[in-house]
Amino acid sequence: MSARVVLATRNAGKIVELRRILADASVPIEIVGLEEFPEIGDVAETGLTFAENALLKAHAVAKQSGLPAIADDSGLCVDALNGMPGIFSARWSGRHGDDKANLNLLLAQVSDVPRERLGAHFACAAALALPSGEERVAEGALYGVIIDAPRGSNGFGYDPIFVPEGESRTTAELSAQEKDAISHRGRAFRALVPILVEAVG
Repeated sequence: MSARVVLATRNAGKIVELRRILADASVPIEIVGLEEFPEIGDVAETGLTFAENALLKAHAVAKQSGLPAIADDSGLCVDALNGMPGIFSARWSGRHGDDKANLNLLLAQVSDVPRERLGAHFACAAALALPSGEERVAEGALYGVIIDAPRGSNGFGYDPIFVPEGESRTTAELSAQEKDAISHRGRAFRALVPILVEAVG
């Protein structure tokens, strides 16, 4: 009987991604999402780092579900903006999840920055919390540059203006498989696999 672990999300894409990563690593752990726990509400992301926010969510879900829980937090960190929008990436324009407004505001903020100074990276922290209170965090990053106009229709958020190192395409021009292979979240989840196996496997 494989262990059950809750991924603290209602995003089906994230659940599929983690299931695929575990399958690729031949890890027999069953991943379920928050749709199986309708009584668990949203957790306020009041931390000052990606890791703090991921741990807040993971601990809340582990406590309420009684199962080990994984949560992640991620965002775009732009060098010319001192690492912002960072943990505020999803609500950079003021309203949570307005991708277009967030992207347009970011482009306006760096419009006079020379191209060679537009380095940036996507960062992700993936946290595992056990009902006992034990916790572990793994992190992943994808480095690249910001461009001055959106390109591509795959992906979401800041993907259309981010070109990964070694690529000429934006992350919104990559296929889902190509993006999974290099993404900050994929890297953080893959780094979490041995920790997960040790803790619950």
